Amino acid sequence: MIRKLLHSLAFAAIVALPMQAHAADKLTVLLDWFVNPDHAPLFVALDQGYFADENLEIELIAPADPNDPPKLVAAKRAEIAISYQPQLHLQADQGLPLVRIGTLVATPLSTILTLADGPVKTVADLKGKTVGFSVSGTEEAVLGAVLRSVGLTLDDITLVNVNFSLSPSLASGKVDAVVGAYRNFELTQMDLIGKKGRPFFIEEHGVPPFDQLIYVAHRDSISDPRLRRFLTAVEKGTQYLINHPQETWDTFRAKRPELDDELNRRAWFDTLARFAHRPAAMDNARYDRFARFLFDAKLIREIKPVSSYAVELPY
Repeated sequence: MIRKLLHSLAFAAIVALPMQAHAADKLTVLLDWFVNPDHAPLFVALDQGYFADENLEIELIAPADPNDPPKLVAAKRAEIAISYQPQLHLQADQGLPLVRIGTLVATPLSTILTLADGPVKTVADLKGKTVGFSVSGTEEAVLGAVLRSVGLTLDDITLVNVNFSLSPSLASGKVDAVVGAYRNFELTQMDLIGKKGRPFFIEEHGVPPFDQLIYVAHRDSISDPRLRRFLTAVEKGTQYLINHPQETWDTFRAKRPELDDELNRRAWFDTLARFAHRPAAMDNARYDRFARFLFDAKLIREIKPVSSYAVELPY
């Protein structure tokens, strides 16, 4: 009887002990550039505890060089990178073992931007003008397609590499237009310095629509269950952001006061309609169409099966 009582007491003591929480699974996510409202769903998911709900500990890292994140994921030095659909096609063509696993911004953000009170009122007015660009390759293909929509070619303009100085180059009159300016940032920057811009939306002028920002992972990791849990948390973050834009902006700026300015405030609200509501969902035809666009522009050597570089993760 005593032995049975002692056994019962011991069992009760064990049951009464607090359960040891399992350590959260860690994931490193490399941003495409410095922290900004383009990344809002990630930070809302973080601030609202949605990653923690999925037992994930997320480290969000802004790169010193925006070209590095996909390369680091390809080298298995991070699990996820934010990148761009056009660049993914080029990277797949180069043989990098990267796969799109989700979408962050589901529409183009890039525009061709001119001054509202300048001489370029229509795309056709670009003839004989100087156009600034930052990144060679896809931006030239985009500009070429836009020009073709009005019967022009790249030979009809003068291209100038302005590095990442798009808005200053346009505002100072160094160029007549710039390609690659984001409609949710550079357009607002121009307005804030009193130089109203006129955007031409590339998807309305011959460029197939594409996902501006995507999540990429290493091909070997697509069966990693952490990735699907990551996207589940991001989807919850996106829904909360869209339902509570002012509240989430107030939380974001309170926790990151260095970003509390008018440019970021306006970008926060201007980008809401651009986020993917179903970040894990995959549109194969959209990716195949853009691959054909790049192939026709001679930027990739072949049209690969979409499944080799972009997937929808299973549950």
